[in-house]
Amino acid sequence: MRIAMVGLGKMGLNMTRRLLRGGHEVVAADRSANAVREAAREGALPAASVADAVAILSPPRVVWLMVPAGPPVDENVELLAGTLEAGDVVVDGGNSLYKEAPRRAKRLAERGVRFLDAGTSGGIWGLAKGYCLMVGGDEDAFRVVNPILATLAPPGGYAHMGPHGAGHFVKMVHNGIEYGMMQSYAEGFELLSSAPFSLDLRAIASLWNQGSVVRSWLLELAERALEKNPGLSGLSPYVDDSGEGRWTVEQSIEAGVPLPSIALSLYMRFFSRQDNSFAMRMLAALRNEFGGHAVKTASARPKKGKRND
Repeated sequence: MRIAMVGLGKMGLNMTRRLLRGGHEVVAADRSANAVREAAREGALPAASVADAVAILSPPRVVWLMVPAGPPVDENVELLAGTLEAGDVVVDGGNSLYKEAPRRAKRLAERGVRFLDAGTSGGIWGLAKGYCLMVGGDEDAFRVVNPILATLAPPGGYAHMGPHGAGHFVKMVHNGIEYGMMQSYAEGFELLSSAPFSLDLRAIASLWNQGSVVRSWLLELAERALEKNPGLSGLSPYVDDSGEGRWTVEQSIEAGVPLPSIALSLYMRFFSRQDNSFAMRMLAALRNEFGGHAVKTASARPKKGKRND
């Protein structure tokens, strides 16, 4: 097939590469001329703009958006609503809020253009391993892009989830689960690092991946990280969140479904950004007030793994 890839960031460019290697023709568009040139060096057809990319395609045109969630998606949807024709397909492969999909689908449907929301998981490893694709929208549009999906995904790695929004909803929950899993591994390895033994954390990660019930790809990545940097020295404890973890927790509140582990993992990411937490200082002050427990200055924090009850 021939497809336009709009957005050539870390994932968009690698997806372009995977499609090219799979025998598809890719028209590459991005605000960065350097990114477009990089895609062209890989064999993509360069486009100076989204409109130019559309002009290169033949009906039924397929345009895949890999741009940041929010206004950038809306801007491109509005532009495509004015340039595409009936039967064409737009795929939003970014981390958009699932509630936005029906509105965008309705806008494009005014021109007879079909819309798919595709939750895309795989990160920087997707080029080699393939991407897991969770797709929502019209089934006829899903069938149109099936050859693209089959190339991007590993065997069994893509499926139609349901109507508009279902793909991004499933991806949102996927990311919430990911938050919880990562937090559990992080806490477990912190406890291991404080053990009264000299433990090889990389070796433990490797061991647990050999048949244990906690084996996973995330644990393989933990082993890889610990092999490169056993003490994780030089890394800041600051942990960002992409937004989907927040949406998962907000959805749980809206639906009345308790997600204590996922919610706490999100809050722990917020906590990681506080170099001098007021809450923790308040705890120290309260302990001093009611029990006369000693307090420490900010420059004299206890060593990690040592309790100070």
